[in-house]
Amino acid sequence: MLNRRGPKMEPWGIPHVILMYGRYTQELGVYAKEEATRLKESGEKVSQRSRTLEHDNGRCAKCKIGPFRWLRFLISLIGEDWIFFFLLGILMGLTSWAMELGINMLLKGQKWVYGRLDSNGFLQYLGWVGYSVALIVFSAGFTQIVSPQAAGSGISEMKTILRGVLLKEYLTFRTFVAKVISLAFALGSGMPLGKEAPFVHIASLCGALLCKLPVFRGIYENESRYREMLAAACAVGVGCVLAAPVGGVLFSIEVTFTFFAVRSYWRGFFSVTIAAFFFRVLAVWYKDEETVTALFRTHFQVDFPFDLKEMPAFALLGIISGFGGALFVYLNRRIALFIKKQKLFNTFLMKKCLVYPVMVSFLISSLLFPSGFGQFMAGELTQNEALVTLLDNRTWTKDGIAEEFDYIGNARVWMHPQVTVFGTLALFTIMRFWMCALAITMPVPYGAFMPVLVIGAGLGRLVGECMAYWFPEGIHAGHAIYPIVPGGYAVVGAAALSGAVSHSFSTVVMVLELTGQISHLLPALIAVVLANLVAQSLQPSIYDSIIKIKKLPYLPELGWGQHEVYNIRVEDIMVRDVQYITLSCSYRDLLNILMKSRLKALPLLKSAESMILLGSIERTQLQSLLSQQLSCARRLQCIKERGAEAKKLLSTESNPPSNNNSSLQTGPEEGHIQVRGHRRTHALSFTLVDLQITDWEARQLDERVNFNNCKINPALIQLLECTSLHKTYTIFSLLGLDHAYVTRIGRLIGVVSIKELRKAIDGSMTLKGVKVAPPMATFRNSSLSSSQNETTYLQAVRPPEEHVTDAPKHVC
Repeated sequence: MLNRRGPKMEPWGIPHVILMYGRYTQELGVYAKEEATRLKESGEKVSQRSRTLEHDNGRCAKCKIGPFRWLRFLISLIGEDWIFFFLLGILMGLTSWAMELGINMLLKGQKWVYGRLDSNGFLQYLGWVGYSVALIVFSAGFTQIVSPQAAGSGISEMKTILRGVLLKEYLTFRTFVAKVISLAFALGSGMPLGKEAPFVHIASLCGALLCKLPVFRGIYENESRYREMLAAACAVGVGCVLAAPVGGVLFSIEVTFTFFAVRSYWRGFFSVTIAAFFFRVLAVWYKDEETVTALFRTHFQVDFPFDLKEMPAFALLGIISGFGGALFVYLNRRIALFIKKQKLFNTFLMKKCLVYPVMVSFLISSLLFPSGFGQFMAGELTQNEALVTLLDNRTWTKDGIAEEFDYIGNARVWMHPQVTVFGTLALFTIMRFWMCALAITMPVPYGAFMPVLVIGAGLGRLVGECMAYWFPEGIHAGHAIYPIVPGGYAVVGAAALSGAVSHSFSTVVMVLELTGQISHLLPALIAVVLANLVAQSLQPSIYDSIIKIKKLPYLPELGWGQHEVYNIRVEDIMVRDVQYITLSCSYRDLLNILMKSRLKALPLLKSAESMILLGSIERTQLQSLLSQQLSCARRLQCIKERGAEAKKLLSTESNPPSNNNSSLQTGPEEGHIQVRGHRRTHALSFTLVDLQITDWEARQLDERVNFNNCKINPALIQLLECTSLHKTYTIFSLLGLDHAYVTRIGRLIGVVSIKELRKAIDGSMTLKGVKVAPPMATFRNSSLSSSQNETTYLQAVRPPEEHVTDAPKHVC
């Protein structure tokens, strides 16, 4: 029922909104209109004040924004999103092309050093290894000095940010500089690292920095719109590196989102198309390419690329890739956790942060030395060169004899007089497998997609060469005989292994865009589906694994076939000991709550007896209330009020009626004033003792909290105690929540946060068929120990005393 006379007010000034749970005495629409009118009037006053100030300075507002006036007009005419994402696409295309140019120059430099020292094998080894180690050391050192947040892939952090957890240090200009420069030197060292995942972070950094330009300032201040911008930027990062617009958008959605807003689709496609176009056009302009083509163009036969009898081989390749992807994630996590668990070694690495990258780069570069062990696994080739040769549509064996094949160009490194092609491919796949898992544990910017893509191509090429060896005459299809194409198996293997590691299906589209042919679309889809089926049932994706290693606040994915998530209810995992405040609480109660917990927001209850949930208040708001209550201005105001009361009382007593014999005596020695009458004595003491700060603060803390000027959020996400774990996970993922309150008929009975939800999901995956007993996890850790008293917090909220020094010691 609505109160036509307005909301009923309680004595402490809070609208009486609760008649029954879910029913209010004032419509929210009416309140919203009143609030909007008030904000509009205050904004007009501020605008009028700013115009007056600019006029006094001799400059008008139009002249102040003169350089951007035409651009603002263009933005208002076309739309800010089109202009913003067009600029983002151009910027990322230029960045990708410039980095690719720099990386190629560094890789050529290593080969130049190796070729110049061919007269001495030992000097060749020192030059090859020293070159890689020096670049890795520079990359790691520059990252640690400028911005340690630049280390890593970037996708794991962006998943956390897009979920709603704000990591400000990951979206700064320092991080952008460190990421770009360190990534270029890390990839130029020849280590098995990629740049796709780092470019997701770089594109997000570019978008965040573009938002700070005067032209776009204020457009993306809304949290939801800002998150949509970052989502489109993630798609640009993948697409501009591989020149795969469609696959890049789909891949970014799969690896960074649980739920994706379809309205962000066009932003991603538009910007990534601009970025990919500029990336390839600049390559043609620089005469690296003759025209705009696929990055790793293949020449498979289109009329009969494969036979249906080869489908079992493609399916087997997908299953092997699924096991390989799960093993890769497991191996990488075990290496990272092993290093973290070794306390002495970890402590040493914390002090000497460059020792570990030196050790890893020295080991890998030594094994890749072309004149040493690297000659048995094509160690001389870069990742791009190796992928081009693996996608060759020719068969490297003729009737099972590798020596009869005419090797051309870089394909000659796969031929060795002591090892067959099968041995070279197997050694290449196995060695690159664990080398990549080890390399991505270094504290440098890295990506795992491109190395895994090359490893998968090597695995597929090995299966294809085995098929060509077993069927040297090819597959008989009617009257025609079609030979086996090992390059097609390399395409399928690359898509399958990369999809298994990243838990994505869009790798099919990306690989087909990279090769420029869709002839192997069907076998690639079958292999990727089987690979994901195996990998997702064994291990999380590489990005979720990194999130677990770094302990970022992100919900793990729900596994397949986990029926326990439907049986576990909120009451089994919620925290029942909830920290809360009431309308009748004192400032001392508020102080104790803030000292005991780190909660970002506290629930507001009507009373401790009813436990009716009215809303929540941010921690900053409560700290502001406490600071205002103990502020210097309020202290001075209290002193003035007491002085005014004393003057009023003195003026009354100084003019007594004629029938009263009163006298006024002042004791300057005692520093106080005494008034004596016939039957009463008024003693007012205003000595310095009465104005002690501690006593005054104690009296202020005992007062009731006034919530009139505090912003209360009444629209809380509330769960029922019978809500399933699966539904709770969906709500948290879809809305980006970090906590939700559990109520029963409007009464607060518990709270669920990401911490409890994460533990519940992990528990349901490990303890099958076992119902989790409440309470499953404790509430958040308290920021201060129970032994600390109120003095610590009072010192934090107490304002400086410089404004009180001029206060009079005696007030008359």
